[in-house]
Amino acid sequence: MAKGKNNDRQEEGGWGKLIRDVALILLLVVGIHSCVAKPFYIPSDSMMPTLLSGDRLIVSKYPYGWSYASASFHLAPKVEGRIFGRLPERGDIVVLEHPETRIDYIKRVIGLPGDTIELRGGALIINGKPVKREVQPMLAIPVDLNTPSPDSSLHGFVARDARGRMVLEVPIVRETLPGGATFDTIDMGAYQTDDFGPITVPADHLFLMGDNRDGSADSRVASDRKGLGGPVPFDAIAGRAEVISFSTDGSAKWYNPISWFQALRSGRAGTDLRPEREDAAR
Repeated sequence: MAKGKNNDRQEEGGWGKLIRDVALILLLVVGIHSCVAKPFYIPSDSMMPTLLSGDRLIVSKYPYGWSYASASFHLAPKVEGRIFGRLPERGDIVVLEHPETRIDYIKRVIGLPGDTIELRGGALIINGKPVKREVQPMLAIPVDLNTPSPDSSLHGFVARDARGRMVLEVPIVRETLPGGATFDTIDMGAYQTDDFGPITVPADHLFLMGDNRDGSADSRVASDRKGLGGPVPFDAIAGRAEVISFSTDGSAKWYNPISWFQALRSGRAGTDLRPEREDAAR
């Protein structure tokens, strides 16, 4: 009998230990996702040309401190305030919770608290000064199953290159924000969000925009049109986009491991998502 009881205890101890180990692993994963870094998938063209639909990113959680939006799952109560909070810089790409729907968005920081933001004819004006804009050569981006995304406004820019391949030929304008952050945007011409403001960013808020200026539901767009409905509370920021880990063209099949590798886009992995800064280049 004693031997049987010992076996029962060993079995109970074995199962109990397994459950504890699994729970600890899950807590560790959730803790890392919430406090250190997490992966993020790009599902749309709103941040083109910087980010393509199908890009996978690493988003760091600690640069701006932690808030309710840092949690891996959108279940944390929306409590005001941040721990070790530090404002982003203009030009940073951030992941955030939509203030109303709590859906994840990814946009670029354009305006900080106290900034006055205005757009006239698509030209960005910050604190009364036009942002430096430089027209670049047209950019050709290969068309695949992920690009342009199904609901994209870029389908009208699909063409064939000299080799007969389908490409997106998009007009590029390089902007340089106050502070020196410089990056490329897509400007498709006259659009309803080309004229906006002026609006002053309230305290503890940020004004966010997508790099695809005519195809982004951001701080210029009302929330009932899936936009952010104006400047976003700083507490809604979940983290900063750091680097592209890998990117796929949409052709992978879950049942075919070979297709997982065939779908990888070359040249995307390792792309640094921190903006170049003119001051640093001098």
